[in-house]
Amino acid sequence: MSEHHFLPLNKTQDPRDPGLSLPPGRRVMAEPDYLEGDCDELIKPKKLINPVKSSRNHQDLHRELLMNQKRGLAPQNKPELQKVLEKRKREQIIKAQKEEQEAHKKKSDLEIELMKRQQKLEQLELEQQKIEEEQENTPEFVKMKSNLRRTKQETDGEERTT
Repeated sequence: MSEHHFLPLNKTQDPRDPGLSLPPGRRVMAEPDYLEGDCDELIKPKKLINPVKSSRNHQDLHRELLMNQKRGLAPQNKPELQKVLEKRKREQIIKAQKEEQEAHKKKSDLEIELMKRQQKLEQLELEQQKIEEEQENTPEFVKMKSNLRRTKQETDGEERTT
């Protein structure tokens, strides 16, 4: 094989090889001489496989993009200004929603006091309902016995006062 020299792109001399300059129409790199002949002994170079393109995720994504493009659902290229304005609008909406939620969370002292009173009333109502249910579920003879005790206490109280 012959010795190849790398020549600079411009017509100035190469500092490594002071005697050579690039003539017009010649390439910077010489082509290998084994491409000229068809030799079966040499191993011919193969194109390298791109691991990204061979991955399953990439293939699925590419297939989905092609299908969407055929249907007319391809992502539209919007101008940068329009994208920025839409992003700002979304951020303003989100900010307004957060402020509204915080306003609902912050309650005045009066509202807090009213909520406490309402909870107390609800608890009292629940207790009364439980008592009423227990009284409804108690047998008749227990109710009569408690009525007799009450009347006896009332009569004893009247006798003492007189």
